[in-house]
Amino acid sequence: MMGRQTGDQSQLFYLFNLEERIPASHLLRRVNPVVTQVLIGLREKLEPFYSEIGRPSIDPELMIRMLIVGYCYGIRSERRLCEEVEMHLAYRWFCRLDLDDGVPDHSTFSVNRHGRFRSSNIFRQLFEAVVRACMDAGLVQGEGFAIDASVIEANASRYHGKTLDEIDWSAPERQTRAVVEFLSAIDDDDPNADRKLPKVISPADPCSAWTAKANKRVQFGYGLNYLIDMGPAAVILDVEATPCSHL
Repeated sequence: MMGRQTGDQSQLFYLFNLEERIPASHLLRRVNPVVTQVLIGLREKLEPFYSEIGRPSIDPELMIRMLIVGYCYGIRSERRLCEEVEMHLAYRWFCRLDLDDGVPDHSTFSVNRHGRFRSSNIFRQLFEAVVRACMDAGLVQGEGFAIDASVIEANASRYHGKTLDEIDWSAPERQTRAVVEFLSAIDDDDPNADRKLPKVISPADPCSAWTAKANKRVQFGYGLNYLIDMGPAAVILDVEATPCSHL
């Protein structure tokens, strides 16, 4: 006889233990001890970049753990990442959120990434701590290395490219971090160096390069360069994003 689901979801209270719901074989449970070890001292490193007055801010460890969830499961959109952490029990457990704890707004990540996270160089420090953990675990052999590069598309429309003389850098909408870094790099360059300025640049992200290497189409992008250990684990030992070669 075919059964029928009779529950009407009317129960108001449940005896629920989030810790018991995450199996031992789950990826996040397996990586959690290493992540916990890597994040030791995170607050002390970031403390100088927080104000001593005002309302308490979001725990930086929570934001880092949420980003790790996004990297592990290919969630590139921070808006979607916040939605997934809101609903997924394993994500909540890994991020040390209880069932009724709120999830940060997606805009918090951008503010911190371009602010205190960038100023403190914390992402580089965490990356190097992970590499050290891989070395301690014997995953890095150090007998041979490979360098690989790939092109990633910049967050800049390929339809809005302009020449350097066409852009009014003093306009209010151009007073962004990306523009300031681009203009500072030009001012700091050796005047005697034979440096060719790009023919086409993006007003939104002038540090990106006009390239045609990715997806067989012309676009603004960056080169993502990896140093990889040639051992079986193929651990990435270093990474650096640079502008692509200009067309």
